[in-house]
Amino acid sequence: MNAPKAKKIPNILEFHGDKRTDNYFWMNERENPAVTQYLEEENAYCNFVMKDTENFQQDLFDEMKARYKEDDESLPYFFNQYWYIVRHEIGKEYPIFSRKYKNLENEEEILLDVNILAENQEFLEIGSVAVSPNNKLMSYSSDNIGRRIYTIHFKNLETGEILQDQIPFTTGKAVWANDNDHVFYIRKDESLRAFQVYMHQLGTDSSQDVLVFHEQDETFDVNVFKTKSLEYIFIASSSTISDEHRFIPADNVLAEWKIIQPRIDDLEYAVEHYKDEFYIITNADEATNFKIVKTKVSAPGMENWVEVIPHREETLLEGFEIFNNFLVLEERTEGLLQIKIIDHEANTSHYLEFSDPTYTAYIGLNLEFNTQKLRYGYTSLTKPSSTLEYDMKEKTITVLKEQEVLGGKFIQENYISERIWAPSRDGKNSVPISLVYHKDTPRSADTPLLLYGYGSYGHTVDASFSNVRLSILDRGFVYAIAHIRGGEYLGRDWYEDGKMLQKKNTFFDFIDAAKHLISENYTSGKHLYAMGGSAGGLLVGAVVNMAPELFNGIVAQVPFVDVVTTMLDETIPLTTGEFDEWGNPKEEEFYDYMKSYSPYDNIEAKNYPNILITTGLHDSQVQYWEPAKWTAKLRELKTDTNLLLFKTDMTSGHGGASGRFESLKEDSLEYAFLMKLENKIHGK
Repeated sequence: MNAPKAKKIPNILEFHGDKRTDNYFWMNERENPAVTQYLEEENAYCNFVMKDTENFQQDLFDEMKARYKEDDESLPYFFNQYWYIVRHEIGKEYPIFSRKYKNLENEEEILLDVNILAENQEFLEIGSVAVSPNNKLMSYSSDNIGRRIYTIHFKNLETGEILQDQIPFTTGKAVWANDNDHVFYIRKDESLRAFQVYMHQLGTDSSQDVLVFHEQDETFDVNVFKTKSLEYIFIASSSTISDEHRFIPADNVLAEWKIIQPRIDDLEYAVEHYKDEFYIITNADEATNFKIVKTKVSAPGMENWVEVIPHREETLLEGFEIFNNFLVLEERTEGLLQIKIIDHEANTSHYLEFSDPTYTAYIGLNLEFNTQKLRYGYTSLTKPSSTLEYDMKEKTITVLKEQEVLGGKFIQENYISERIWAPSRDGKNSVPISLVYHKDTPRSADTPLLLYGYGSYGHTVDASFSNVRLSILDRGFVYAIAHIRGGEYLGRDWYEDGKMLQKKNTFFDFIDAAKHLISENYTSGKHLYAMGGSAGGLLVGAVVNMAPELFNGIVAQVPFVDVVTTMLDETIPLTTGEFDEWGNPKEEEFYDYMKSYSPYDNIEAKNYPNILITTGLHDSQVQYWEPAKWTAKLRELKTDTNLLLFKTDMTSGHGGASGRFESLKEDSLEYAFLMKLENKIHGK
């Protein structure tokens, strides 16, 4: 079977006097039968090439699934007289939301069985579930396509009746007012930007809902939430570089909304409430790594902010949790997360101790103020996720729940993790790399290594455990995470130095990390692979143009690869909100810079490594046509005979297949692709 050859229909795109010829622009016609035909031809070709791995993919799927406890359930949490639990049943793909009144020994009340909702659906995702303050009503939201457009539904928990109220085209979130009669929610515009907050009164048609707030600035999104104290409802309006919060008392839906601090360019802040004060984490006054301030509810403007936790050059402040007698900080120093406990009564502070060389630790769900017990989470590349309870007074730790790894083969001591530093080409920085491998895996030029990266939006990919990843570790792979610029692993400046007109630092860091792994004899170019998704797909797409000889293969998941064209089209979801991340190509300086690294625009007639590209037809964040066009142009220009495979899930969106285990089929395909290149398939 020959590889598909997409038809070429030249389309001249001109901006700033620069002409680009896009032969595959026509692929953005979602309803065009020729587009569907091309996607299906690519799927058929992928299946044909990977046919010799079908049994192996099934073996991978079975072993991955076998590691999960099928009848697992979440750690119960107590809120407003009820214990809440999310659980799964054997043989079922979707969760069951339930609760028990006051005591865990009491009878279970099923709030929502998602398996019933998912019957006869190709795709289903639940956005949120929220119970009213009087415990008698519940909202829940669902997406049946995969474009993250949710319809909100309501249920009477006393009778089990699904109410007639339905609210379409929302973000999925619903916040109950304290009167049990009104909810606040967010609508999306044509480009799927969260832009309006509405108030809905139960028993009325959604067409009568009241518009509470309209965000006119297309670079901002909106969110709505209730404070931990349950006393205030907030609307947060945020761009990449600026925030604005307004609030009302949760028991007065007709109150006038008051602004904490009007938006200012480069002023970011987030708010929590405690007693008569707001606690605010902010970058005000050049606090690049953030600080905490507080102010009276009655006088919230920044001229009244009083410093609680100062800014520190060496430590990024990522979050905090308020208790009556304690303040808990989530910090990051030299890349590693730390949890700091401040005891107000004793006027002392201390840190929780973590022993792994690289790990993830985070503040968990803490709904009470009046307690000395902190819930937090911990995981590392070798340790399954666990939820722990720390007595902040007695300094004792209790393990509440630890992820079970079934199948009988996982022994934690068989795996080794480490963190190394790669020198970067600018001579100013070193790039941290987290690694994990089986103790029997040799460090050699013949050892396969999968290098993962993201590097955008300040999002940090921390070192965490993966059930799925064991399938390549047990087959001799090393797995590595490059903590490159564009994330915040080494503080806010690490992010700022990998965005806008410094974006190429992200790609250079990844290349330098790859070269360091080769020079340190962890692997070689013949056995090195790269993987990234979404903006991480942009990363591997750019890198494969810049240094194709470094890798034997890449896996690009839902990749953002047509940067210039997408950022010029403000009708595409997310575009306007991205200008502070990538720049606005309507300005020539940004246009030229984007064009210089955009994967689609920089494909050349040269050899490329083996490539697997995946997408979802209904993806709302990276449109399917970006990877489709990229594939077609690579097929046209590349001069090698290496594999180029493109797989489209015709029923899913950006997050992949719905259901608990369906996504494992995607993992199995990706791992089988890597194993095929390494000749490690069973029987070979």
